[in-house]
Amino acid sequence: MRTGEVDWLAGGVRRTVARSRIETAAAELFLERGIDRVSIDDVAARVGCSRATVYRHVGGKSELVRIVMSSAAREIAERVAAGVASLRGPRRVTEAILTSLAAIRREPALAAFLSGAGVTGDHVVAVPELRGIATALTGIAPDEDAAQWIVRVVLSLLTFPLPDAAAERRAVERFVAPLVLRPAHRPTA
Repeated sequence: MRTGEVDWLAGGVRRTVARSRIETAAAELFLERGIDRVSIDDVAARVGCSRATVYRHVGGKSELVRIVMSSAAREIAERVAAGVASLRGPRRVTEAILTSLAAIRREPALAAFLSGAGVTGDHVVAVPELRGIATALTGIAPDEDAAQWIVRVVLSLLTFPLPDAAAERRAVERFVAPLVLRPAHRPTA
């Protein structure tokens, strides 16, 4: 069978079907156990394939985490983007963060996953697509540090929410929006 050819038994292009099943199994396991408690062997067992098949179709665990996080983030970003597209400056930063936070909270499994045990900010911030989404949604100039900080702010508010939405809005307006819009200070050596 040639690459890209539909396999009647698999119900699609074999590589695409395999990758999708692996991603789905990994997402389920990450939600159930937390990222740190899931191995490639666990994913392979859930899918019903070998460890080598997982590596062949998606790579190692860090790539699997990246894929799962990116997929979840893209879905939320699509919903948030329309609501902030016409906004600029601090208002856009504030609304992008708060709207993203609300969208994540409306997905209980995703909210639990991102704020739960076994997830460190490093796992999430390491996903380049998330930093790219943070940059695009907030409308900031490309700045790796600012994008990472925005992702960390969202994770922090998920994990340690403020008493109410008004308090979160005040905190983002006062401490986040003005800072991410300031020109980056680059120390000279």
